[in-house]
Amino acid sequence: MDNDNDENTIRVITPNKNSGEIYGIVEKMSGASRLIVMCEDGVTRNCRIPGKMKKRMWIREGDLVIVKPWEFQDEKGDIIYRYTKTQAAYLSRNHMLPEIIDVFNEKQ
Repeated sequence: MDNDNDENTIRVITPNKNSGEIYGIVEKMSGASRLIVMCEDGVTRNCRIPGKMKKRMWIREGDLVIVKPWEFQDEKGDIIYRYTKTQAAYLSRNHMLPEIIDVFNEKQ
Protein backbone atom coordinates (compact mmCIF):
# COMPACT_ATOMS: atom_id res chain seq x y z
CA MET A 1 0.00 0.00 0.00
CA ASP A 2 1.12 3.50 -0.78
CA ASN A 3 1.30 5.93 2.11
CA ASP A 4 2.45 8.82 -0.09
CA ASN A 5 -0.86 10.69 0.04
CA ASP A 6 -1.41 10.36 3.82
CA GLU A 7 -0.54 14.03 4.27
CA ASN A 8 -3.44 15.08 2.00
CA THR A 9 -6.03 12.80 3.59
CA ILE A 10 -8.80 14.59 5.47
CA ARG A 11 -10.16 12.38 8.23
CA VAL A 12 -13.28 14.34 9.16
CA ILE A 13 -16.32 15.70 7.35
CA THR A 14 -15.85 19.21 5.97
CA PRO A 15 -18.50 21.68 4.80
CA ASN A 16 -19.56 21.42 1.17
CA LYS A 17 -18.84 24.96 -0.05
CA ASN A 18 -20.73 24.32 -3.32
CA SER A 19 -24.01 23.84 -1.43
CA GLY A 20 -23.34 26.80 0.90
CA GLU A 21 -22.38 24.94 4.09
CA ILE A 22 -20.11 26.80 6.54
CA TYR A 23 -18.46 26.30 9.95
CA GLY A 24 -20.03 27.76 13.07
CA ILE A 25 -19.65 27.84 16.87
CA VAL A 26 -22.72 27.43 19.09
CA GLU A 27 -23.01 30.53 21.28
CA LYS A 28 -26.31 30.00 23.06
CA MET A 29 -29.10 27.45 23.42
CA SER A 30 -32.50 29.04 22.78
CA GLY A 31 -34.72 26.05 23.57
CA ALA A 32 -37.09 24.07 21.33
CA SER A 33 -34.10 22.71 19.33
CA ARG A 34 -32.99 26.24 18.40
CA LEU A 35 -29.45 27.60 18.73
CA ILE A 36 -27.66 30.90 18.27
CA VAL A 37 -24.58 30.15 16.11
CA MET A 38 -21.67 32.45 15.18
CA CYS A 39 -20.75 31.49 11.61
CA GLU A 40 -17.43 31.84 9.82
CA ASP A 41 -18.77 34.65 7.61
CA GLY A 42 -19.31 36.83 10.70
CA VAL A 43 -23.11 36.47 10.78
CA THR A 44 -24.85 35.26 13.94
CA ARG A 45 -27.66 32.94 12.87
CA ASN A 46 -30.66 31.42 14.61
CA CYS A 47 -30.28 27.75 13.65
CA ARG A 48 -32.46 24.75 14.25
CA ILE A 49 -31.61 21.10 14.78
CA PRO A 50 -33.45 18.98 12.18
CA GLY A 51 -35.63 16.11 13.41
CA LYS A 52 -33.27 13.37 12.19
CA MET A 53 -30.45 14.77 14.38
CA LYS A 54 -32.52 15.82 17.39
CA LYS A 55 -32.28 12.59 19.41
CA ARG A 56 -29.04 11.22 17.97
CA MET A 57 -26.66 14.12 18.47
CA TRP A 58 -26.68 16.33 21.56
CA ILE A 59 -25.32 19.81 20.94
CA ARG A 60 -23.92 22.10 23.65
CA GLU A 61 -22.59 25.65 23.82
CA GLY A 62 -19.08 25.93 22.39
CA ASP A 63 -19.47 23.02 19.94
CA LEU A 64 -18.16 23.30 16.39
CA VAL A 65 -20.92 22.63 13.85
CA ILE A 66 -21.61 22.77 10.12
CA VAL A 67 -24.42 25.19 9.26
CA LYS A 68 -26.43 25.40 6.06
CA PRO A 69 -27.94 28.91 5.85
CA TRP A 70 -31.45 29.16 4.47
CA GLU A 71 -31.66 30.50 0.93
CA PHE A 72 -34.63 32.78 1.62
CA GLN A 73 -33.62 34.04 5.10
CA ASP A 74 -29.89 34.48 5.55
CA GLU A 75 -30.12 35.07 9.32
CA LYS A 76 -31.46 31.52 9.85
CA GLY A 77 -30.07 28.08 9.09
CA ASP A 78 -29.99 24.35 9.79
CA ILE A 79 -27.36 22.38 11.71
CA ILE A 80 -25.93 19.70 9.41
CA TYR A 81 -23.22 18.12 11.59
CA ARG A 82 -21.62 18.48 15.04
CA TYR A 83 -17.90 17.83 15.55
CA THR A 84 -16.57 16.07 18.62
CA LYS A 85 -13.85 17.82 20.62
CA THR A 86 -11.24 15.51 19.07
CA GLN A 87 -12.39 16.29 15.54
CA ALA A 88 -12.46 20.04 16.26
CA ALA A 89 -8.91 19.88 17.67
CA TYR A 90 -7.79 17.98 14.55
CA LEU A 91 -9.25 20.67 12.27
CA SER A 92 -7.64 23.42 14.34
CA ARG A 93 -4.27 21.68 14.45
CA ASN A 94 -4.26 21.31 10.65
CA HIS A 95 -5.30 24.97 10.13
CA MET A 96 -8.56 24.05 8.40
CA LEU A 97 -10.75 26.39 10.51
CA PRO A 98 -11.16 30.10 9.73
CA GLU A 99 -9.51 32.43 12.26
CA ILE A 100 -12.84 33.95 13.36
CA ILE A 101 -14.10 30.66 14.85
CA ASP A 102 -10.85 28.86 15.70
CA VAL A 103 -11.33 28.67 19.48
CA PHE A 104 -9.83 25.19 19.71
CA ASN A 105 -6.20 26.16 19.21
CA GLU A 106 -3.89 24.85 21.90
CA LYS A 107 -1.94 27.37 23.93
CA GLN A 108 1.72 26.41 23.89
